Amino acid sequence: MILEGKRLLITGVITKDSIAFHAAEQAQREGASVLLTSFGRVRRLTERAAARLPEPVDVLELDVNQASDLTNVAEEVTKRWGGLDGVLHAIAFAPDDAIGGKFMTAPADSAVEAFRTSAFSLKALAGELAPLMGSGGSVVGLDFDASVAWPIYDWMGVAKAALESVSRYLARELGPSGLRVNLVAAGPLGTVAARGISGFEQLASLWPRQAPLGWDIEDPSPVAAAICFLLSDYSRGITGEILHVDGGFHAVGAPADL
Repeated sequence: MILEGKRLLITGVITKDSIAFHAAEQAQREGASVLLTSFGRVRRLTERAAARLPEPVDVLELDVNQASDLTNVAEEVTKRWGGLDGVLHAIAFAPDDAIGGKFMTAPADSAVEAFRTSAFSLKALAGELAPLMGSGGSVVGLDFDASVAWPIYDWMGVAKAALESVSRYLARELGPSGLRVNLVAAGPLGTVAARGISGFEQLASLWPRQAPLGWDIEDPSPVAAAICFLLSDYSRGITGEILHVDGGFHAVGAPADL
């Protein structure tokens, strides 16, 4: 029960296949109280998923690009709990014309939208909620290794590189207040969002063949466990870190059978 008594806000749940759903499920099993966020038409899907958690939870309205939504969420968390111990940032978006092999043709506005929603939003969310967390709070974000250029990922890859930089600056800014900021760089998983990217299956097929530990794109539990670790006090000495949960894929240069 490494999260016993923790109060966690978890973004990014769309369906029960979402990585964030499995993180919320694991967090509850580890003793945490959980609130989810969603917005617009997707909120109905999130509410259905929320009802399937071990303990059904409420879903707060949050468009992370709307300052008023961020303020309202902070106020609602304060009203319900009086404070917060951790938040999972599982938010990413790039317009269709900025991914799927369209790097050279993507308009500037689409690249900016990908950056704002996928990277700047980490600062926006953490900045709004930091005053609620006090000493010992944890901010965790979902990442995809941005140290190299991936096929089809395009401006989302650029946004993830920005996310990694934002997390380091946040770690520097929030560390003196006792707050930790870390990312989990997950291997590809078969979420609804991922499968919507043209060419995802071809990219994901590299992991089972090359990762030293192997990789199952249908099993998000290792990623959920790592998120819970970073939200727990067991990670109290860790900040500004990118924890790769990808079967070791990032560490090797060629398939083991070559």
